[in-house]
Amino acid sequence: MSEKLKFAVIGGGSWATAIAKMLCVNLSEIAWYMRNESAIEHLQKYKHNPNYLSSVEFDTNKLKLTSNINEAIEYADYIIFAIPSAFLDAELKNMTVSLADKIIFSAIKGIVPETSLIVGEHFHIQYDIPYYNIGVITGPCHAEEVALERLSYLTIACGDPEKACIVAKSLSGNYIKAKISDDIIGTEYAAMLKNIYSIAAGIAHGLGYGDNFQSVLMSNAIREMKKFIRKVHKMKRNINDSAYLGDLLVTGYSVFSRNRMFGNMIGKGYTVKSAMMEMSMVAEGYYATKSAYKLNQGYGAKTPIIDAVYAVLYEGKDAKTVFKKLTESLD
Repeated sequence: MSEKLKFAVIGGGSWATAIAKMLCVNLSEIAWYMRNESAIEHLQKYKHNPNYLSSVEFDTNKLKLTSNINEAIEYADYIIFAIPSAFLDAELKNMTVSLADKIIFSAIKGIVPETSLIVGEHFHIQYDIPYYNIGVITGPCHAEEVALERLSYLTIACGDPEKACIVAKSLSGNYIKAKISDDIIGTEYAAMLKNIYSIAAGIAHGLGYGDNFQSVLMSNAIREMKKFIRKVHKMKRNINDSAYLGDLLVTGYSVFSRNRMFGNMIGKGYTVKSAMMEMSMVAEGYYATKSAYKLNQGYGAKTPIIDAVYAVLYEGKDAKTVFKKLTESLD
């Protein structure tokens, strides 16, 4: 069934590259929008993305590459967005075609700064896409391990289970296992929040805290996540499932985690600006921290970890002092 449907990937980064790799295993052709025209030319000539996951080789006969977002959207039935949330609104403003009859899946782990909405809510409210045509692709999964063809797991959430199954089937393979969920809002918020907790883990590591503290931090983080998501969208969910706890753990501990790397640099004394410049990658958790903190002013969930990260990143407070105080509120 998925073979008859057309897919487009929107984005040129590591996660977009990983998703394109997964789709190409099962589909005869996909559209792939990349803003960088030189990257497209390189990919067409040398069969790999020059900037992200360059070890992944593509059969370019399966790729309909374009630097025009409208061409990719017109081509596809299913559109998978995989660009940093901070840049989503600007990209969407380049659209001149309608999304009305499209099925939108987000692989973006963050909040759209312009609207303070998670991506699914942004498409629903700003573009009038019904929730049954919106889905979410979450982990626990790092793009780098997909490139290495290491066994990885995905969670595909959608209000319409048939659409979730189609996407899950299209992304599954020998080293990719995908399961479906009906918790669209919860899984997307979890994917956003875990980046904040990963920054916290990185800051702690940069400050010299060891594994013993990290275990306590992650234990408190999953409980804090549960409280936050329950305030936002109350439904029956097991916070220990892989889409929540698993995604938190891989992001908090993995050497591939850019959010942990960013936090580690902050803990070692880098300024936010210098850390971002040296990484040359987007740490979604930086933007998510501000959005989550502001949102929680209305929800009132107890979130000492989010509050601590916000104090360091946005209020310029000393990380060592803030985290010493944080240790006294954890259990």
